[in-house]
This record gives sequence, structure tokens and C-alpha cells, in this order.
Amino acid sequence: MSSPILVPTLGESVTEATVAKWLKKSGDKVNEDEPLVELETDKVSVEVTSPSSGFLSLIAIQEGETVEVGTKLGEIGDSVSNIEQAPQQEKKKIKINKNKEKVRIENKKNIEEPNVVQLNIEKKTEPSPSAKRIIAENNIDVTSIHGSGRRGQILKSDLIGLMGLNPGVDKKFQNKGPEERVRMSRLRATIAKRLKEAQNTAAMLTTFNEVDMSMIMQMRKDNKDEFQKIYNVKLGFMSFFVKACVNALQTFPVVNAEIQEDELVYKNYYNIGVAVGTDKGLVVPVVRSADQMSFADIEKEIINLGGKAREGQLTIDDLQGGTFTITNGGIYGSMLSTPILNPPQSGVLGMHNIVQRPIVVEGKIEIRPMMYLALSYDHRIIDGKEAVSFLVRVKEILEDPRRLFLDL
Repeated sequence: MSSPILVPTLGESVTEATVAKWLKKSGDKVNEDEPLVELETDKVSVEVTSPSSGFLSLIAIQEGETVEVGTKLGEIGDSVSNIEQAPQQEKKKIKINKNKEKVRIENKKNIEEPNVVQLNIEKKTEPSPSAKRIIAENNIDVTSIHGSGRRGQILKSDLIGLMGLNPGVDKKFQNKGPEERVRMSRLRATIAKRLKEAQNTAAMLTTFNEVDMSMIMQMRKDNKDEFQKIYNVKLGFMSFFVKACVNALQTFPVVNAEIQEDELVYKNYYNIGVAVGTDKGLVVPVVRSADQMSFADIEKEIINLGGKAREGQLTIDDLQGGTFTITNGGIYGSMLSTPILNPPQSGVLGMHNIVQRPIVVEGKIEIRPMMYLALSYDHRIIDGKEAVSFLVRVKEILEDPRRLFLDL
């Protein structure tokens, strides 16, 4: 008896997916709930597990094909004998004429001699004198070198190119040619479409500021060991930024709003999206009700969502419902950028790398750890005054986090 492998429910408003990769081969033994195939939707990758233990007896849908919810992907059989084999080519039957007829040879010239293939093997010409000297001095193995001289003679120029003084053709160029075309993944195509829609729809503008990270860095240094001991998680920068953004969103609620047709929808909840880079593209899982979470809760949730993103375990629910986004290009070394909105949200904060720079503090030049901040916003909803004031509020909290505990 066999059990069908079906495309599961993929989430709200998601009706189809692409078969990205089969994790098992036909005939493989599998256990119940063991991952069999990876499906890729517009938003996440989903692993379909085995409905029962047995053998993968049939792969009905191949990689790269699009399937709808409920489609049969394959079957799990209870024995190896149930495995459907690909039809084999019929062996050609050779008929042998048993009636031996005498062949009269009238002329020996009519007898065909067996074809003898003569291999014209040329003796490899010895390297040129100058090439010999370089070979001896550098102990070069010439067995795989094809000389450019007459009859394949190895010349000095061949060895110079080999030694890097005259770089040869790139290996990827040799193997795959000047260009290679790779089909865009479903997730990458969706990201491209949404980013372009954001540029075409929103009146996007970016404002900048800089923040002195001295106090946050000192707080982390003074409290990181005790914090980790109590909460079993490291104290990072992201919890400070999430807290600062929530406070600024509460102060300037229009940044937490969105446009729906001809209405402005003000959100009285604070779900902060945190951009995570993965091998398959950028995803933005959501930290829900961030205003009700402690520093430790935020750090744990970000670690949890980041791990799920890199392992391809995010669900649709993990990605929906965000009201504001934070993206950190600083982990890749970015000094400054203009982040793109994540529709239908109206604001996104860009963090960048921390650089020791000279600044003026109370009339004196001091070296401080500085970070540039960038706020991209939808100018259809948010005026310049509100956007700049929002970013200044974030800056003030980050430069003096004590404001968070004193409600200042």
C-alpha cells in the first residue's frame, strides 16, 4: 500500500509553489516526518515531510515545476518492490543465420583486411633552453602544460604565464564560457518585484543622521556577562535599536501608519521587521508586539527568527504583519545606504557599521564610535519634519539609553 505525498497548505493567499529540490532519491528508505522535498513560494521555502515510513516509490513532479496546494508530488511505498522504475530500452535481438553458406573467394584482393587505426603519436618536443632553466629553478611539473611552440614545445612565455606574471584565462570562463544563465528563484523574483513596486508606488525619500554609540557600547561592556548569566542570551545592539524605534513610533505614530486606498491606517501595535540575509535572498521576519518585550525577549526572538531564516524554516506567519523595518548593512561593512521600503510599510531604518571618528564634544576633538543612520520614508504620508524628528528621537535614545527607563 502506498501513501501519497501532497502539497500542504502554504499559508494565507499562497496557492502555488515551485519544486525547488528533492531531498531524497527514488528508492531511498525514509522515516515518517522525514523531509522529502523543498518547495519555494513567493515568500518562504517549505519542506514537505514523509506521510509514513517506507520507500520513496514515485517522484511525480520534477524540480523546477510549479504545483498547487493538494497536488500529488509522489508516493511512499511499503517495500522496494513497489518502486516504479523508468522503462528500460529493449535489448536488440541479433539473429544469427544458422545456414552456413560457402563463400567462394575468386580473388584475394576482394578480402577486406581488418581496419587498422594507426595512431600518429608525435614525440613531445623538449622545452626550449630558457624554459628548461626556469623549470629546473622552480621545480615545475610540465606534464600538464601545453606548449605554444612548434610541435607543442614549451616556451619561456608559457611558464611565465603559469607563474602568474601573465595571468591566463579564468577557469570559470574556460568551463562555462563568457556568460552563464541561471533561472531566478521564486523568492528572488518576488523580492525583485516588490522592491520595484515600492519604488514605483511610494514617494520615497531618505533622511540621515549620525549617532555616538559610546554609551551603548559601555553599557554592553559593563553588563554583558551578568545579562547573559541571567537570561542565557547575549546583549546585542539590535534590542537597543528595536526599543528606540518603538519609542519613536509611539511619539510619531504616522511613521507606523500605512495607506489603504484613500485612507490612512494608524497601527496601535508595534511589529518590527528585522531584515536577515540568507543564501536565497533577503527576508524580513517580524518581532511581534515589540513594545511589550524586554531586552532579553527581543534578543532571543531575533536569534530565533534569524536561525529559522538561514535554515529555511520560516513560515508565512513569521513574515506577515510588520509595521516598521530595521535593516543592518553594517554587518557587511556598509558605511552608508538608502534602504528601500518594505510595502505597505511607510518607514525603514538603516543601520551601518561603527567607525571610530573624530568629533567635537564640548569644544574638544574626541575619537568616538560613530554610526550613520538612514530613514527612508513614504513622503505621501510622512512630512519631512516628522521624518527628521523621528530620526532625531532614535538618535537621542541611542546616545542616552537611560531615557528608556525614565520615560523621557
